[in-house]
Amino acid sequence: MSASSKCIWGAEAMLSVDNIDVFYGAAQALRKVSLTARAGEVTTVLGRNGVGKTTLMRAIVGQRPIAGGTLTFAGQNIASLPPYLRGRRGIAIVPQGREIFPLLTVKENLLTGFAPLPRKLRFIPPEVFELFPILKDFLGRRGGDLSGGQQQQLAIARALVMRPKLLLLDEPTEGIQPSIIKDIGRAIDYLRQRGEMAIVLVEQYFDFAKELADQFVVLDRGQVVLAGSKAELQEAEVRRHLSV
Repeated sequence: MSASSKCIWGAEAMLSVDNIDVFYGAAQALRKVSLTARAGEVTTVLGRNGVGKTTLMRAIVGQRPIAGGTLTFAGQNIASLPPYLRGRRGIAIVPQGREIFPLLTVKENLLTGFAPLPRKLRFIPPEVFELFPILKDFLGRRGGDLSGGQQQQLAIARALVMRPKLLLLDEPTEGIQPSIIKDIGRAIDYLRQRGEMAIVLVEQYFDFAKELADQFVVLDRGQVVLAGSKAELQEAEVRRHLSV
């Protein structure tokens, strides 16, 4: 599939997260966290377990309120918008753990991505099956009967059905066999090359992130401790914040 083929994924968009704070009760999970995601780029968020990566994703999609700072998407403040309105504006998430519907078929899981779309766009884009051809063969199979890697492909495909302008991927390689990790990496690279979707990738697998990322943000204890372009960050320093 050519990266120059006709685009259906959406117009240029940008996410700006500026000094946000997030709390769980009295405990502060994120402290003055900032990042930017531009169309045609992958911004990777790295860090050990429990440092706030998933909380950051939930704040962006509206599943956790921010207590301070700003969230701007496509030039508009979205901090007060509920999740479904963020979805309608073009924000899609592939959550950690995939969260597919195990009793629905692959096709039915994909159709759930229609929810935020106008009627004229309620079809599965052909690119979905070009990126993940195994799903076309398994359309009638229940999601719960797929392998973990196939479920991850399904979760990404479901997000792509929404025609996102911003795609959030929360640890897509977790527990996945190496062959499918390569397939997922190729899909992310293809979407990045299309130049019209901003991608935020949360990862612990540094080599996978290093290959794909244009920008890095490293979190530790809810704060940004390193940030910069791929060329600017020192691998040894990043790995130090990833080691247990």
